[in-house]
Amino acid sequence: MTDRIRIALAQLNPIMGDLTGNLAKARAAREAVPQADVILFAEMFITGYPQEDLVLKRALQDDARDAVKELAADTADGGPAVLMGTPWREAGKLYNAVAYLEDGGIAARTLKHDLPNYGVFDEKRVFTPGPLTGPLMVRGVRLGVPICEDIWTPEVVDCMAETGAEILLVPNGSPYEVGKEDVRLNRIVARIGESGLPLAYLNQVGGQDELVFDGASLVVNADKSLAHALPPWVEQTVVTDWHRQNGVWVCQPGACAPSEERSQSVYHAMMLGLRDYVNKNRFPGVVLGMSGGIDSALSAAVAVDALGPDRVRCVMMPSRYTAQDSLDDAEECARLLGVPYETIPIETAVDGFTTTLAPAFAGKKADTTEENIQSRVRGLILMALSNKFGPMVLTTGNKSEMSVGYATLYGDMCGGYNVLKDIYKMEVFRLCHWRNAHTPSGAFGPNGRVIPERIITKPPSAELRDNQKDQDSLPPYEILDGILECLVEQEMAFEDVVAKGFEPATVKRVEHLLYLSEYKRRQAPPGVKIGSRNFGRDRRYPITNAFRDAR
Repeated sequence: MTDRIRIALAQLNPIMGDLTGNLAKARAAREAVPQADVILFAEMFITGYPQEDLVLKRALQDDARDAVKELAADTADGGPAVLMGTPWREAGKLYNAVAYLEDGGIAARTLKHDLPNYGVFDEKRVFTPGPLTGPLMVRGVRLGVPICEDIWTPEVVDCMAETGAEILLVPNGSPYEVGKEDVRLNRIVARIGESGLPLAYLNQVGGQDELVFDGASLVVNADKSLAHALPPWVEQTVVTDWHRQNGVWVCQPGACAPSEERSQSVYHAMMLGLRDYVNKNRFPGVVLGMSGGIDSALSAAVAVDALGPDRVRCVMMPSRYTAQDSLDDAEECARLLGVPYETIPIETAVDGFTTTLAPAFAGKKADTTEENIQSRVRGLILMALSNKFGPMVLTTGNKSEMSVGYATLYGDMCGGYNVLKDIYKMEVFRLCHWRNAHTPSGAFGPNGRVIPERIITKPPSAELRDNQKDQDSLPPYEILDGILECLVEQEMAFEDVVAKGFEPATVKRVEHLLYLSEYKRRQAPPGVKIGSRNFGRDRRYPITNAFRDAR
């Protein structure tokens, strides 16, 4: 029996499949907290999370077990014990597990019981659910270790509490989405209220493909008081100090990072998602088309903040339809961001294609075909620069456009990643205003205004024909985004959308375009997940689809 325990929480950023690197990071974290009794790592830290079908490879499973054994051997030094997230194969079945490492070996393990199988999660595809289980005895204290989804319902925590758990330590791989921090806190408070036990919630930080993990780890006492709140978006290892008082374990108060407002958290998610995608995939930087419009300006700002101006290359590719305002605004935005900027006209290439196609197009009027040639020439130029010099092409389309197919396949959709993929147009405007008024934490970009005001205030245009405006082809964005919020984020029925005050014919048209554009979205590059229904892992619709709710 002991009345004091020090628990280290390692809020760190693993790299998927880099077992050597993740092991080294775990060792460094452990060595940094010699005063701790035990150090907790995030869900599946040793491999990275989520592994998807990669975790089914026997070689990965074996290498993960070997890495955990290496780390276990370190604990023979009498330093902190370790709770390490790892895949665990046992009796021919694969589990999502936490291994307890102590005295030079693997002393015990706990297995995840409640496997999520919704939204971005497919754990039932790859893992076997573990049994309901009791706590682990760690340095004289009974620690319940429910894993991530295990605390979203009462069953697992109830079992641990009934079998003697004194403190709950929860390793997580919980992806960011807007507003999720309140949902997490509600779950934490509910489990504390039911069990009467204090709870430490440790979350992974970092980007993994379309997912970004915000960290934002918490310690909440049994009286529901907040003891620690780690900052989001950054790696941090903290030692929490616990004392038994009147039979109840209490975590001594520590630093509590302030919460973020919406635009701040969304911008940080975009920054970290892009930074890790570029760095973990070893791109030297990014290249993007700078059109003088708001989407490319915001994309460039995020890229500079994430990577630094020396790793971002902006290219203006004017045509005969490019306005002088666009040329001036693009150059001014690049100047404010401090990025390399160049102009590569597309007219000669476009003329070459139209001349080549003239015999085939004889007798046909010009239409969107000729507009799309311009967009595809721009995509070809950016991909050529990427091939020649190595930077990844950053795509700049927003969610409003991708929803209704207002984008050119193999043109402006061409690229490797898209920070605006889950950002509706009206939020693009809000984020531009926010960035001009704030410098994001950890940003490599300049302070102050980085997006010229005229870029924000002028009517959006693709500039693929004379006097073109987006609203020639689409409803006003405030209306379009409102309808899409209903159809995409909430999956509302047609009549319910109309009941919110939208014109039936407009809702019907938007629904038709939404379904019709699925084939384009299926070929779009990945991008940062921000909301609850991103295009990709969250929302999986058939391409061939004759259903229409609006009749």
